[in-house]
Amino acid sequence: MKRKNIIVLLGPNLDMTGIYEKSIYGEETIESIKSQIIARGETFNLNCEVFQSNWEGALIDKLHDTRNNFDGGIINPGALCHYSYALRDAISSIRVPFVEVHMTNIYSREEFRRHSVIADVCVGQIVGLGKNSYFLALEAIKELI
Repeated sequence: MKRKNIIVLLGPNLDMTGIYEKSIYGEETIESIKSQIIARGETFNLNCEVFQSNWEGALIDKLHDTRNNFDGGIINPGALCHYSYALRDAISSIRVPFVEVHMTNIYSREEFRRHSVIADVCVGQIVGLGKNSYFLALEAIKELI
């Protein structure tokens, strides 16, 4: 069976995971989590590329690239999920299945965090399970592609 290519997009401030707001996001660094995502993907016969940017435009450019080079994707857009219609439109335009992920439960946090403008253009959403949110999304996306 041919390996499928998966993009894992990480939005603004996720490069600071394990450094800031440890009481919310934990102490494990994003580099450690990235390595685990790649390793877990291999167990599902998935080639995972993890891309992080603090710039909305860089994420959109990567999404456009996804159309030709990836079979599916996982996105943790960070705070961009609450207001980035440009990110939403980019996901919608590429017609590649995406799962939205958040390490925290956005529905139990501040009011402004309780709505995602990209949720309806993703095939699903996994929130609140820390780094395990990524692993569950990998399992889900392998079933969808």
